[in-house]
Amino acid sequence: MRAVLLVVHTQRRRIVSLATQAARQLRGAGFDVRMLLEEADACGGEGVTPADAPDAARGCEFALAFGGDGTFLRAAELARPAGVAMLGVNLGHVGFLAEAEPQELAARVDALVAGRYTVEERVTVDAEIVLDGAVRHRAWALNEVSLERTNRERMLEIAVAVDERPMLRFGCDGLLCATPTGSTAYAFSAGGPIIWPDVDAMLIVPNAAHALFARPVVVAPTSVVDIDLVSAEHAAMLSADGRRSFAVPAGARVRVRKGELPVRVVRLDDVPFTDRLVSKFQLPVRSLREASPPIPDLDE
Repeated sequence: MRAVLLVVHTQRRRIVSLATQAARQLRGAGFDVRMLLEEADACGGEGVTPADAPDAARGCEFALAFGGDGTFLRAAELARPAGVAMLGVNLGHVGFLAEAEPQELAARVDALVAGRYTVEERVTVDAEIVLDGAVRHRAWALNEVSLERTNRERMLEIAVAVDERPMLRFGCDGLLCATPTGSTAYAFSAGGPIIWPDVDAMLIVPNAAHALFARPVVVAPTSVVDIDLVSAEHAAMLSADGRRSFAVPAGARVRVRKGELPVRVVRLDDVPFTDRLVSKFQLPVRSLREASPPIPDLDE
């Protein structure tokens, strides 16, 4: 039997209603519909197979995330290790990771059932926290890993090396290592450039750095970025996609590289990224002169 995982932001009634509708449609098409137990209860649980994390997506054909980008990232934690492709239903704000809008949900589900979709792979990043030569923690992210200060009264003193060559040293609020997918998320808010998702690269973005050179830097996909906490008195925090946080002891090193596993994303339309960018950010595609009424000639 074909199987599908639904991941649902259950705090909003409209989202629960749409997820329940999709579950009913998928069951009618012969799918085994899985949900995490607490989400299945919130959606009524009728005809749904309760699933346990982290193996909820194993054996599924695809996963549907009902909510905003936060729900998509939560679903990615389940889908990535199982190699399952994901579709986001945009019920948040910007919804950059989503492919389907609520008003077209039934048609989108029909396309999934019929196999009328493609799958693209999104680059991830892997990070290690190393102290005294030993790895203390490991993390991965679809958008970014961010090193952040924990003492609001002091800047974070860091040294950055790329491929074991020193590159930067400064005080800052933090530093982000982002994927092209994450270039429209936290990295964008911190002043980083937007990178097309099919570009194989990693983005380094200083956050409020006190330095003459504090520009974002794009490095090769094969590069390894080392971030050392210079001060022996100042610890930090490492955040992965804003969802998983790890303490970074004073004097530790954070090592970031391209992730071993991608996140697989369902695409139902062959829409260029440029069009998505214009739509999501509501970018002006006409100049002010073209958008304004003509100025009358006062000499006439």
